[in-house]
Amino acid sequence: MDERLLIAVLVSGAGTNLQALLDTVHGREAQVVAVASSVAGAPALARASARGVPNGVFARADYPDREARDRALAGWLEERGAQLVVGAGYMELLGSSFLARFPGAVINVHPSLLPAFPGLRAIEQALDYGVKVFGVTVHFIDEGVDSGPVILQGAVELADAHEPQEVLEALRPLEHELLAEAVRLFASGALTVDPDNPRRLYSDGRAHEQDEG
Repeated sequence: MDERLLIAVLVSGAGTNLQALLDTVHGREAQVVAVASSVAGAPALARASARGVPNGVFARADYPDREARDRALAGWLEERGAQLVVGAGYMELLGSSFLARFPGAVINVHPSLLPAFPGLRAIEQALDYGVKVFGVTVHFIDEGVDSGPVILQGAVELADAHEPQEVLEALRPLEHELLAEAVRLFASGALTVDPDNPRRLYSDGRAHEQDEG
């Protein structure tokens, strides 16, 4: 019996994080069973097709409201048996009704050290602030904006960075590494919540905590 974790990946653009998952955990710890894009023609869809992964487009403009889009998207993912939903460069918010369909099983990768610089244009926010250390966070999605419990974080020092593309290219390998590792941790059942602090997650004896301050 195949006990690999069945995952769905949500994308909006080039799909480099999707490709990293296809190249690392797909067919090993996990199986990518669906790829859904918010943008028709996104290069990520071609990456999915090249690996024979079912894919579809759920553009916000094609539905009367976000709630209707979320219902259609969730239903399509459930039909394919998704057990974990992975936001990999997905540029849309997911509502409470979607999250309720996959309780505790929706994660995202974000290009900052949360809770710093949530939301859109995170790298630009960090550059404007003048930070010297940039980072990546993989976290659970909740009903806030990049506010769910942190699973993994990593950082890189870029003291002289001035352009968003420069930072993005430096962070991309870290995104790929951490997202794949988070999927492995979820697949192995290694993520547990601290009963005394629901914002703190433990994995293999290590704690990953989002600072409330």
